[in-house]
This record gives sequence, structure tokens and C-alpha cells, in this order.
Amino acid sequence: MRITKFAHACLLIETGAARILVDPGSWNSLPEAENLSALLITHTHGDHFDIEQVKVLVERNSNVRVITHVEVGAELEKAGIAYTRLADGESIDVAGVSIESCGSRHELIYGEMPKCQNTGYLVAGELYIPGDSLHDIPKSPVRVLALPTGGPWMKLADAIDYAKRVKPSVVFPVHDAVYIQSVQREMVPRLIGGNLEAAGISFIDMAAGDTKEF
Repeated sequence: MRITKFAHACLLIETGAARILVDPGSWNSLPEAENLSALLITHTHGDHFDIEQVKVLVERNSNVRVITHVEVGAELEKAGIAYTRLADGESIDVAGVSIESCGSRHELIYGEMPKCQNTGYLVAGELYIPGDSLHDIPKSPVRVLALPTGGPWMKLADAIDYAKRVKPSVVFPVHDAVYIQSVQREMVPRLIGGNLEAAGISFIDMAAGDTKEF
């Protein structure tokens, strides 16, 4: 499995015959991604879902399947973009690769807000992308976890504890554009990575623009 991190939460996953793009948002530049099999969107927040980027990506990739839940789907319909609905617990096959939906709720920032639908995706039975949720865990074992490491709805300890509950073999950081570079490249690997390594979970640092094999 080959993963490219464009920035923040936007990833290109290449596995088997599938090329899958996840969460093109306003905190990454337009991904230069061609021959896409699927476009996955976890939720409606702008750092994960930029409708203008989605329009361009769909135009450039005529065979791409946009896969998401009904809340994002409502915004896609307004823009005239067809999508495949995938509810919590459902799965779909794309170019011979399984995609399974997990969860339906965004983490709370404060009090009762935001009430936002969020779904994570287990790709190829190996890679789990949780979106903005640190409570949903796939029923199947996870080999690789795209771990959120920063946001107004979490603290560093939450990320460490969540990864320990998921129990992947390897973790790499996402949702980190909220941090300055010194925090991304120094504090996150030292505090999150160090604690996970001590628990037997490998931590692979990934900066924006990096591509790595997992």
C-alpha cells in the first residue's frame, strides 16, 4: 500500500488496482491526482471537504466514484455531483478493494456542538482513516492507522489513547495543519510517537508531500 499525504487530512491511497483520494479540503492545495477510482469524504467541515476541489477532481476523473454519507451527499447534490451513499457498517468494493464505513458522529468541540455526521473508512481491510472521531473503532483488525494528532476537539493524550485502543501495527500523523512546523515535526513524533513506540506501535512521521510504502 502506497500513501501520499497532500496536507492535513488529504491522502492518496494506492493499493492493488485502486487509487483512492480522501478528504480534499481547504487546508490543502488542489491534489494533482489522476485516474482516481474513488473519492472518500468523512464529513462536511471545510478542512476535509472543499466542494470546489471536488468539482475539479470529478471533472478530471470521469470514472471516479464519490463515496460518503447523506450529510455530505446533500451538499454534493446541490452542486450536481452524483455520489454513492455508504452508511455506518456498510462496505463497498472499488477496483477490487474493499471500503468499509465506520461510525457516524464527529467529536464534540464544546458542549453539544458540533452536531456533525462523520464516518471513518477502513480501506483494503488494512488502513483506517477515522476523520474527526476518536471513539469509533473498526470491528476488523487495523494494520495502519491515519491518526489525527491535532484539533480543537482533542488533546495529545487523546490521540495516544485512541491508537492504543485501535492497536494498529503502524501509525502516521494526519490532521496536523493546526500546528506550526516545529510541533508537527518535533513535538508530535516525540510525545505521540515516543509513547506509541513504547507500547509496541510503530510511528512513521509524514509531512505534507511525503509518499511512503506501508
